[in-house]
Amino acid sequence: MPVWVEQVLRILLAGALAGIVGFQRERSGKPVGLRTHSLIGIGAALFTLAGMFGFAGPADPSRIAAGIVTGIGFLGAGAILHRSGGVIEGLTTAATIWLVAAVGVASAVGMYAIAAIATGVTLIVLYLPHPKS
Repeated sequence: MPVWVEQVLRILLAGALAGIVGFQRERSGKPVGLRTHSLIGIGAALFTLAGMFGFAGPADPSRIAAGIVTGIGFLGAGAILHRSGGVIEGLTTAATIWLVAAVGVASAVGMYAIAAIATGVTLIVLYLPHPKS
């Protein structure tokens, strides 16, 4: 299989797995849903692939992954809202944004099973009953 075909499949996997998480968030009525989660997974995969294959000479993809972790942390922080009365909302959404970026990186480096398992475990956690305060 040509390298570019495998790279395309890795990006598609990242988008699909991230989209599954985003679909769950959308069905739960959260503001950050399928499209945003998919785009984050695809973007993380693309940055990772660019770091692996896009530069002449020896490359260190872990540097790209470190940048993704940092950048997505800032993006996730924007999803957290502080409401009056000390109520904080959006922590789970911020966590899923961070997680789908990791799924994108894992997909891009060829860790297909790990990316799929992480997505499955995430869905289990998201479907657990939410305690009411």
